[in-house]
Amino acid sequence: MMPVRRDLQFKLADVDLKTWNANGPLVSAYMNTLSLFFPDGERFFIHSLRHYRDQITDPELKAQVTGFIGQEAMHGREHEEYNERLAEQGMPAEQLVQSIFKIIEAAKRLPEPAQLSITIALEHFTAIYGDLLLRKPELIEGSNPTMTAMWQWHALEETEHKAVAFDVYSKVVGSDLRAYLLRTSTLVVITSIFLSLIAAAMARMLIADKTTKKGLREWAKFAWFMVGPAGGLRGIALPWLDYFKPGFHPWDHDNRHFLNQIDAINEQYGVPAKKSPKMAAAA
Repeated sequence: MMPVRRDLQFKLADVDLKTWNANGPLVSAYMNTLSLFFPDGERFFIHSLRHYRDQITDPELKAQVTGFIGQEAMHGREHEEYNERLAEQGMPAEQLVQSIFKIIEAAKRLPEPAQLSITIALEHFTAIYGDLLLRKPELIEGSNPTMTAMWQWHALEETEHKAVAFDVYSKVVGSDLRAYLLRTSTLVVITSIFLSLIAAAMARMLIADKTTKKGLREWAKFAWFMVGPAGGLRGIALPWLDYFKPGFHPWDHDNRHFLNQIDAINEQYGVPAKKSPKMAAAA
């Protein structure tokens, strides 16, 4: 699977980000909170792979790393704009992003194999979350169409490149017992830290939002979103556990059939490539 860098732009200035998700304002707040982690998180992924890029001799894997970096750069840019719109709408996005940045900068002081193990653990998270969103469209159906397209695009590209960092890890760190223990123990630690940070950041977002209703009905809808039949936590539990299989590979969850959806999103939101002066003259 060769990741393709696509330049898509989602104009969010006119979107009410506090209520964009049809499942309720608390679900909107939850997904908005996830966005806070992406810009610096994506840059960390790029950083951890770039360290090893010159050690990769397989030309196909090297090309996949280039595609991975291109996609993550686009994700970071679009979520950066998303977070700026959150700040404009009164959310403490800037302060929370600064706190996340400090945590990620601290992670860059870890040994390079540990940084790469963090990347593949979080890539596993984004892959199984993305797969859930694609398998269970009711999690986002009826929502603001621009936001729906943005999250679907992100989920599709996370699917497209979900094995790249893992394959780099297998090449440069290995697949022996030591490498297995590093990647699995990292997932346990990162899961605890990541979920705790999301909960704390979402609480800050909800406290800052003085206008949106947060009554019992809204909390019930949020609980159903998280743990119901299509729920955000229930839906990723078994795929999360698969990571602990000694022979696990991300494409054991083969969901590439969803990728046929990306062309329509690219057609609507993609930025046409600029022609060179010579091409423009010829046209």
